[in-house]
Amino acid sequence: MNDASSTGRFITLEGGEGAGKSTQVTRLRDWLEKRGNAVVATREPGGAPGAEMVRKLLVEGPAERWDGTTEALLHFAARRDHLRSTVWPALARGTWTISDRFADSTLAYQGYGHGVDRTMLADLYRISVGDFHPDLTLILDLPIEIGLARAAARRGTETRYESLPTTFHERVRAGFLDIAAANPSRCVVIDANRDIDAIAEAIINAVRERLGA
Repeated sequence: MNDASSTGRFITLEGGEGAGKSTQVTRLRDWLEKRGNAVVATREPGGAPGAEMVRKLLVEGPAERWDGTTEALLHFAARRDHLRSTVWPALARGTWTISDRFADSTLAYQGYGHGVDRTMLADLYRISVGDFHPDLTLILDLPIEIGLARAAARRGTETRYESLPTTFHERVRAGFLDIAAANPSRCVVIDANRDIDAIAEAIINAVRERLGA
């Protein structure tokens, strides 16, 4: 458990494009609230006014707009604002906080996907985040082609990452699974190639088992 709060917990949902994270954040928030918990649902990049401005730079426009290192720097700048403005204050109030993506996405997308040096990413984490880590990370995993098809079906303006080659997304998926294997006490892999209710049930079971919710 993080030192930021005696009762609040920080839960992150991770995964590739079209994994259904946003839907499951809402489902988990509703379940926790029905059990009498105060809950904040947020997202990365974004989740705070300054971070939302950075989000537009990252997720809109052509794929070649930034290289992987520039993306990583932008993500950590947004993350610092998100933590200071939203996450840490919520946890200090004892509020459960659920984020659609966090630092594991930067490692998977920029580290595994773009090949950015992982030691540098670890240094950026230490500088901008410190010793803080999620209490629980739920990694929604599904085949690349299914996720990209889902993402295309709800396509809006945030298509920059979706337009990258399938090989990039395969590296990202492998990265998330490596992260989960390296951090078994924090991470739970959820099979996201199921219907919404089955995924939500698996998530709730993981939260109950790991956090005693």
